[in-house]
Amino acid sequence: MRRTPINGLFELVSVEFIDSRGAFLNAFRAQEDIFKKCWGDRTISQVNLSRTDEVGTIRGLHLQAFPNSEAKLVRCLKGRVWDVAVDLRDSSTQYGRWHAIELSPCCGNALFIPEGFAHGFQVLEPGSEILYLHSGRWVPESETGVRWDDPHLAIPWPLPVSDMSPRDRSLSFLST
Repeated sequence: MRRTPINGLFELVSVEFIDSRGAFLNAFRAQEDIFKKCWGDRTISQVNLSRTDEVGTIRGLHLQAFPNSEAKLVRCLKGRVWDVAVDLRDSSTQYGRWHAIELSPCCGNALFIPEGFAHGFQVLEPGSEILYLHSGRWVPESETGVRWDDPHLAIPWPLPVSDMSPRDRSLSFLST
């Protein structure tokens, strides 16, 4: 487990076991110390998989608002993504700070994103697939987010934006 500059946000690195048959990686084990330290006693309410075909596509920055906040564990199963988490916890001294890491199967890493963070990513390889574990159920009326190009955040996305949903383009800036 690697701490990030933002309290509560962790990068988890799993060691892949490789033999003549292929490979095995433990993606999540609730009782194992590395997962328990960040996931705690949260339940897994949903597991989602997304595939994004076009390089440069951005998905996010999304979160579910209180009282339906949720933690996420995000892992890239195929391809590579530049994954971003933004601290939007009202009581946080780090409000508005963001942290990004590259997720890929080669790195064997995942990002634990606690409640109150917005999350998004940019695709670096075609056909990238992301697996999400969520601690809360999806509540459509609690969906919110922040614009990918918010000047307060000034996130330096690594590639020009090639595609984005109309919903993500219409998210609000932090200052509005």
